[in-house]
Amino acid sequence: MSPTRVESIGARRIVVVVTALISILAGCVTRDPPTPEALQRDAMPSVKLPSAWVTPAGEGTVGDGWLAGLGDAQLEKLVDEALSHNADLQVAAARVARANAAVRVAGGKLYPAANVLARAGGSLSDGSGLEGALFNLSWELDLWGRVRYGHSAAGAQADAVTSDYLYAAQSLAALVAKSWFLNTEALQQQRLAEETVASSTQLVELVQIRRRVGVANEQELALARADLAGFQDTLEQVRLANVNARRALEVIVGRYPSAELAVRETLVTVPPPVPAGVPGELLERRPDVIAAERRVASAFNRKQEAKAALLPRISLTGSVGTITSELFVLQGNSDIASAGVGLFAPIFEGGALRAQVKARSAEQNEAMAQYAAVGLRAFNEVETALAAEHTLARRAAILTEGVQDNRRALELVRLQYQVGKASLFDVLQQQMRLYSANSSLVRVNAERLAQRVNLYLALGSNFSSPAPVPVAAVSAP
Repeated sequence: MSPTRVESIGARRIVVVVTALISILAGCVTRDPPTPEALQRDAMPSVKLPSAWVTPAGEGTVGDGWLAGLGDAQLEKLVDEALSHNADLQVAAARVARANAAVRVAGGKLYPAANVLARAGGSLSDGSGLEGALFNLSWELDLWGRVRYGHSAAGAQADAVTSDYLYAAQSLAALVAKSWFLNTEALQQQRLAEETVASSTQLVELVQIRRRVGVANEQELALARADLAGFQDTLEQVRLANVNARRALEVIVGRYPSAELAVRETLVTVPPPVPAGVPGELLERRPDVIAAERRVASAFNRKQEAKAALLPRISLTGSVGTITSELFVLQGNSDIASAGVGLFAPIFEGGALRAQVKARSAEQNEAMAQYAAVGLRAFNEVETALAAEHTLARRAAILTEGVQDNRRALELVRLQYQVGKASLFDVLQQQMRLYSANSSLVRVNAERLAQRVNLYLALGSNFSSPAPVPVAAVSAP
């Protein structure tokens, strides 16, 4: 019989057996992990979600693309730069690539493994004189779902890592935006300190003039100079904060911290209130919550995989080939065709397999607890950001009026001092009040923008539309 004929018969036998066992496997259905609704019920049994946020919020569905809504082209470029060069995000992208590769590794076990062994004479021979080729096929019948559970666990873990990347990208965009606002605030605080130093310098000059004409004394001059020195010291501190803020942002976007970043002079206007959706939608929208849910699914599948490992494993094997020899005559036909079934059943493992089931069960309980923690933190972040937004809006209105009143009061008290109806101490106190009010207003305006970004992040609103794709920026050699 020719080798081709043998290979054909052997292949048909294997196909028949495989087809029959595929029919058997079709009835072996694996269990699904808990749905998000069931998980929420089991992981957070005492949490009753309200139909709307407790803190007043904008109505409507949460949207994406908040970065463009800020209307700052320079900020958008910085976010793009950070996404391309930030080292922490590159780590997250590499984890996604590794997790996807693990899925492919686990999925490979679902299919038959085919191998070819060939031997030729000459220098390749080991001296036995045997030559030929052998095609071998083996396949573990996943009767209990052990392999499928492993593949599903790897897939759920890959989903979780991908969601981690998306949340890391969103967090990075939010961090760049908040750092950008902080840089503008630092610059404005520096300008404000410089204006106050200039005003204090003018006041010292006024006191010197009044002293020369005999209206002021040495004590008033010393007091004015001491007040000027205090503002000069504040200016130096603010300048250092300004430089440090630039360096911090340069590191975030992947630059050398040279403090050479060009900073926006004024803050952007706070956008109108954003739609916040309802609490029940949050757990299905935020990437970090989705990642936690996917880890529960992965842990569930790992537990089922460990349970299936307690049961016997059945494998199919088959091979076809031909063998010849120039040194001795082979008995029988040199063509080979075989098929068989292998059984592997664990009998005694010292309790290791059952301990593995318990360990996987504990991992699932841990993943569920982490899901509850992440979910509760998400709700708290939204309510906190909403409350902060309302409070900061009221504070900004109050401080704006306060700055205007303090500025007018300083003008009046300086006029009164010039005509001798107010003391220098009154002027210095009012000057300090104006500086404090101005500084607080600058801080609150920057904080309003930062809290708006926190709200976007808490709601799961993506900074861009569509969401960024995880791409590892650095490839191993």
